[in-house]
Amino acid sequence: MTTNKTAITLVQGDITRQSVDAIVNAANSSLLGGGGVDGAIHRRGGPAILADCRRLRAGHYGKGLATGRAVATTAGELDARWVIHTVGPVHSATEDRSALLASCYRESLRVADELGARTVAFPAVSAGIYGWPMDDAARIAVQTVRATETDVEQVRFVLFDERAYEAFAGEVARQPE
Repeated sequence: MTTNKTAITLVQGDITRQSVDAIVNAANSSLLGGGGVDGAIHRRGGPAILADCRRLRAGHYGKGLATGRAVATTAGELDARWVIHTVGPVHSATEDRSALLASCYRESLRVADELGARTVAFPAVSAGIYGWPMDDAARIAVQTVRATETDVEQVRFVLFDERAYEAFAGEVARQPE
């Protein structure tokens, strides 16, 4: 591994339309599809992704993927080589789960390194249905990517709407490289 010289870019749009080596999926622990980013990736990527996820569930991940962990499958019909599935934590007002959220980014980059991926697109993990406040999700994401030693050359945060984009842009500006 090298020291982190990863370029961070921001895009407002649809993560399933990105042309990268790996697209990170904000998955649920079942790995069998769901709503939000997970559902969109499974729909656009086609049945090959679900077939790979079922193989994982039939093997080492019989009980599902633990929160904060990551695993890769084919990208199916997406313009990528792999999908890296990570399970973000549900936000809690009474329990600090930020280490689990940071782990999603670190583990995804670790898997990307194992695969040889040089460009990776991330959504705002846990900031949708899992209720993580967007500003805090952006802080954890940017801080973790910048602090993680990786051979990934470009991390592209693909943000669904203007509010998410602005939160991540503010964080990138606040946290010098």
